[in-house]
Amino acid sequence: MELVLGFAALLQPFAVSMTTPTFLSFATVATGWVLASRRTVTRMILAAGDSADKHYSSYHRVFSAARWSLERVGLAVLDLVTRWVEGDVLLALDDTLARKRGLKMFGCGMHHDPLISTRNKAVMNWGHSWVVLGVIVELPFRPGHFYCLPVLFRLYLNKKEASKRRRVYRTRPELAVEMLGVLCQHDQGRRFHVVADSAYGSQSVPNHLPSNCDLTSRLLMDARLYSEPPVRQPRTQGRPRKRGQLLPTPAAMLQERCRRLTFAIYGRSETARIADCEARVHKAPDKRLRIVAVEPLTGGRKPQAFYPTRHDASAERVIAWYASRWSIEVAFHDSKQHLGFEQPQGWSRKSVQRTAPVAMLLYSLVVLWFAEKGYRSYQPLECPWYTSKAEPSLADMLATLRRLSVRQKVLSLALRGPGSRKVQQLLENAYANAA
Repeated sequence: MELVLGFAALLQPFAVSMTTPTFLSFATVATGWVLASRRTVTRMILAAGDSADKHYSSYHRVFSAARWSLERVGLAVLDLVTRWVEGDVLLALDDTLARKRGLKMFGCGMHHDPLISTRNKAVMNWGHSWVVLGVIVELPFRPGHFYCLPVLFRLYLNKKEASKRRRVYRTRPELAVEMLGVLCQHDQGRRFHVVADSAYGSQSVPNHLPSNCDLTSRLLMDARLYSEPPVRQPRTQGRPRKRGQLLPTPAAMLQERCRRLTFAIYGRSETARIADCEARVHKAPDKRLRIVAVEPLTGGRKPQAFYPTRHDASAERVIAWYASRWSIEVAFHDSKQHLGFEQPQGWSRKSVQRTAPVAMLLYSLVVLWFAEKGYRSYQPLECPWYTSKAEPSLADMLATLRRLSVRQKVLSLALRGPGSRKVQQLLENAYANAA
């Protein structure tokens, strides 16, 4: 079984990083990844129908032993994604937990699990913590909607696991800065703007941004804000001041007179009280920031504060930037739900560091394929319970990819005679909904 030719062409970023035998094995695994119901290597080669072509260990070695660079593949996928972007490239940065079992698996540790934690009780879970950097892009087949297409990945090791593996401990923000440096160095002619939550808004990231990258993040409501430091007078003793006068906190800004603004985010209209100013924060006094304090009047959310390192940005633009960050949460959900991000069972260092990220890279390629060609063949399911569904989900994209791949295979068999069309339709529907 082979995937439709249009999608197979998008696998070329892997081809340029691998030897020909390795890439042929990977192409089989990628085919099975799309077709299988469970994403383990053995299930994938069975779904692809190529289990007799090579010894099964050849497919395992694609991830555990073969010489190829996941980072190089990710940068090649980045080039495919940025073809759809005009002007500055918007990025999303976050981390996600892949739950695992087993004590011998490389990189596993106890990490915060946001899905089962509450505001009053934090719950830890055993697994891998991945820091992910993706490109936020609006595609023509769905105007007004943003997709986050992951391209770079780092596996976070907690202090205990780093000590056990004799590795230097690095925090998630430090891993994020490393990825931003790699990505911005790859395309120095473009301007990048990364959006991240408050975990990446501390001094580690803003103070170490590449020269062609900006940041938008959240701020504490009681954050200390300062004006620009005064000009140093001649013959003044002591070191120059880094901070000016203390300004009102974001919470205090909302106690003063604010403007009311209505804007469209998260697919609906929201109204909020907004106050903004230019200031500097205590941990990054050299950065001129635009501070935006928001008190939602609809939706029931609490007041929040945001900042971009672009001090000339409008408050409306800052809110729109941060709202687009939600697309990376959708990418995490879909990669786990429909592409088995948590399912691979590899335990060695290389297989762990490669296998799960491939699920998210395939997510990016599936969305790109659908934007280029797949949407023309999309057939919405006519189900009575879909009363308001108007746009394709990732499950619909995968079903379309399976259907076209089966059609390509069936047509190559040259079926003839009465009932051949019905046989083709049955096969298409069976494969489209198999996983």
